[in-house]
Amino acid sequence: MSVTAASGFVASGVHCGLRKTRPDLAIVRSLEPATGAGMFTVNRVQAAPVVVSRRNLELAEPQAVVANSANANAATGERGELDARATAAEAARLLDLDAEEILLLSTGVIGVPLPLGNVLSGVRGAAAALAPDGGLDAAQAILTTDTTTKEAVAHGAGFVVGGMAKGSGMIHPQMATMLAVVTTDYPLDPGEAASFLRPAVDASFNSISVDGECSTNDSVLLLANGAAGIERTPATDAEFVLALRNVCADLARQIVADGEGATLTAEIAVAGAPSDGEARAIAERIATSPLVKTALFGHDANWGRIAMAAGSARFNGGFARLDPARLSIAVDGVGVLDRGRPTGVEPTLQNGHVAIALDLGLGDASSRYLTSDLSYEYVRINADYRS
Repeated sequence: MSVTAASGFVASGVHCGLRKTRPDLAIVRSLEPATGAGMFTVNRVQAAPVVVSRRNLELAEPQAVVANSANANAATGERGELDARATAAEAARLLDLDAEEILLLSTGVIGVPLPLGNVLSGVRGAAAALAPDGGLDAAQAILTTDTTTKEAVAHGAGFVVGGMAKGSGMIHPQMATMLAVVTTDYPLDPGEAASFLRPAVDASFNSISVDGECSTNDSVLLLANGAAGIERTPATDAEFVLALRNVCADLARQIVADGEGATLTAEIAVAGAPSDGEARAIAERIATSPLVKTALFGHDANWGRIAMAAGSARFNGGFARLDPARLSIAVDGVGVLDRGRPTGVEPTLQNGHVAIALDLGLGDASSRYLTSDLSYEYVRINADYRS
């Protein structure tokens, strides 16, 4: 269950002083020549590690990732980018790579300069500690307000996909305040990793929300080194697609379940929509509605708020199509609205997961979205974040 589950990968996590005691800097490296790709935040305020990693991916194939917690290195101006480049250069020197082969991840407080001396010291310590069983240490080093590590693995016929992620708050596409590194020993050709990563991310990390906030540092990275040594066929490609999507989906579910202050998760399933885009817009609108999320925290199956959110979903400059007379809603399998008519049944929300299903009765398109409730604890965590 780690980012080193696939053959030919090593990792480490160390403490370099960004945090008081917890590990705060990680390295993941492929020991075999790798190819890779990344997907990043669409926030216009992009952190220095995002800027540098984007540029490096244009220049070289990624061979290693350096990640730190406790400092986002975002909104730090020219100094932030210089610090990110210096971090990549030191890692490259120690790992006998080119600086452009290093990708960077940072998470933490925005607007505070990176303590470069601590980070470079951490890079040296992490490079010396790289090991095949270092995945858990790496997963621990990237956490912020997370309460637990997030790791996932999927096995194919002769290959493995593994990954780690962090994320708890500021979670919303595109992608969420989350970092993820996915590794595989499946053989990919240079330049094609993005075509596999993008649909996996769209169906997972881009379909979750904790608080509707899109961060400055969102990054999902994929490294593939072919160390499994298997012969590639259309059948193995299909198996790899499934394994990659399963790992991304597993990590995304863990992020929502560990959402800041979350007491339950909810899956929003929209069916019968006239188009995929409108189905997604409605699912996302429900998943991000503060009124829906606070009702979930109160274990109140307030389907009126669900209908309200669905009817106000924006799409292509207007509103997603919805006919109230055709709308049906079920909560945990119990119908509460049947083609526009209340059933009078009130489900009781008793466990840590809620299934909310809508049928628009307008077509065949569908979408799913994963979210969490909104609690008092979420407010406390974020009120105290910098104190």
